[in-house]
Amino acid sequence: MESLENYLRELGPIYAALIATLFTWFLTLLGASMVFLFRSMSRAWHDVMLGFTGGVMLAASFWSLLAPSISLAEKEYPGISWMPAAVGFLAGALFIFGLDKLAPHLHINFKENETEGLKTNWHKTTLLILAITLHNIPEGLAVGVLFGAAHNGLDGVTYASAIALAIGIGLQNFPEGFAVAMPLRRQGVSRMKSFGYGQLSAVVEPIAGVIGAAAVITVQPILPYALAFAAGAMIFVVVEEVIPETQRDKNTDVAVLGLIGGFVLMMVLDVAFG
Repeated sequence: MESLENYLRELGPIYAALIATLFTWFLTLLGASMVFLFRSMSRAWHDVMLGFTGGVMLAASFWSLLAPSISLAEKEYPGISWMPAAVGFLAGALFIFGLDKLAPHLHINFKENETEGLKTNWHKTTLLILAITLHNIPEGLAVGVLFGAAHNGLDGVTYASAIALAIGIGLQNFPEGFAVAMPLRRQGVSRMKSFGYGQLSAVVEPIAGVIGAAAVITVQPILPYALAFAAGAMIFVVVEEVIPETQRDKNTDVAVLGLIGGFVLMMVLDVAFG
């Protein structure tokens, strides 16, 4: 870990964020490739995987993003240290809310008549991919912002903690890639196209990661807001998308256990390496 941390530090935050988010995308690709090895996936496992994803995102939102935001604000905004975290968190949630209302998309376990966003005649497959793409924007943004924070020397944030976040996001991207590709396969899409669409959903992460890192190192005063912004965006996705998808069948309990497992794993990673 130390050698990797030193290597990424030498590259600088933007290239480090790019490499880290390419790693998270690659694990999505590996997950999507499972469609070549398995013919189907039970709904229970699907819900557990989505629950795991939500748990990782919840834990990362607090330990990797909100806590450092508040810690930084205590020095720069004495007496109102809650303000940047509150403003940034609300802005991040409202940003994804706006995208959710505008971008046509369809969540994985939802019926075609439950399409969200602007009305369109786009194919169901396209709408599914757009839903997961919206999901991945906050994840890439969070990784990039954290590398920028580590570069700026924020107390409690190191390249090791940014790497830990990338590992956590990557680990939940693996089952997510499978969870996207397999439903497409069940709908009659070919294995190759299901794989392609599954990995394509995470291509936005490197873009968001680079933008997040560049923003916080260019305009350093926005750092506490940017950290909270990424947290608000991720929490909105978890509550509006991930959790509801896991609660639409009879697997609610195991889905919650998956969420608990993801939360604990991300918490351990962040505390151990942060």
